[in-house]
Amino acid sequence: MDVLSDLIAATRVGRPGFGTTVRHAPWGRSYPKQLSGAGFHMILQGSCWLLPRQGDPIPLSVGDVVFLYGDMGHGLADSPGTPLTEIAGPGEPQVVEGPGARTALLCGVYEFERDWSHPMLDSLPEVVHVPAQLGRHPQLRAIVDLLTAELDHGRPGGDVVAPALLDALLVYVLRAWLSEQHQGGAGWAAALSDPDLVATLGEMHRDPGRQWTVEELAAHAGMSRATFARRFAADVGESPLAYLTRWRMVVAARRLRGGSEPLAAIARQVGYSSEYAFAKAFKRTHGTAPGRYRSGGSAPPLAP
Repeated sequence: MDVLSDLIAATRVGRPGFGTTVRHAPWGRSYPKQLSGAGFHMILQGSCWLLPRQGDPIPLSVGDVVFLYGDMGHGLADSPGTPLTEIAGPGEPQVVEGPGARTALLCGVYEFERDWSHPMLDSLPEVVHVPAQLGRHPQLRAIVDLLTAELDHGRPGGDVVAPALLDALLVYVLRAWLSEQHQGGAGWAAALSDPDLVATLGEMHRDPGRQWTVEELAAHAGMSRATFARRFAADVGESPLAYLTRWRMVVAARRLRGGSEPLAAIARQVGYSSEYAFAKAFKRTHGTAPGRYRSGGSAPPLAP
């Protein structure tokens, strides 16, 4: 599994929740803070404005996609000056009538692990806006078109197809953001476009239990130790061994929540020879002991 797929698989939970709504101007809709997910909106018809918690209103038109990770709350409205009189939530009407222009929206949420995340996701801005510009991100445009057609026609099998397309939409939105950020030259966008770093990250992800040294990782990247350590820290944001420990704890947390393997077995799988050493490292990262974490005890988010 490639690095981007790996981190999405490790941090996502469940299937995306979604629904379509139709609003006739004037309308304004408030979306509360997402505690454990990322909101998304896709404009199916008409236009509207995104009203972020901070920053200027953003105009949205047909085919635009907005992704909000770590969203602290936002609004959608037919114009920036319209009051937000609706609160998005269960049981709300799917159609709101009015005298003005019609806007159709696909809105939903991707659920992520609430107790930890990944530094690439944490590097995302609060609002990722991918406008529907001709000739840009054609694969994403194709997903948007397929979703629109699927939701318009209600064909048999739609309950399977729509969530699968929404899973693909998440990947293509992240790819679009990464491709735009790569022009800046550093950060996770640069790391995931660097074949040498991607190959090394892939090795760490595939075999987190191996007792890696910086020299071995540098050899996989085809670099000297000093060059590799410098480039890795510049793009990933931390040293190779610090990231390895972080990934080990992500893998361990996933295994603890997803099964009943003995703690000693999980410790070995993520590179710890003793259960005690593993428990100490896990508590330092997640703020709680592995056994309590498995039973559902609360833990603070993984530090960025």
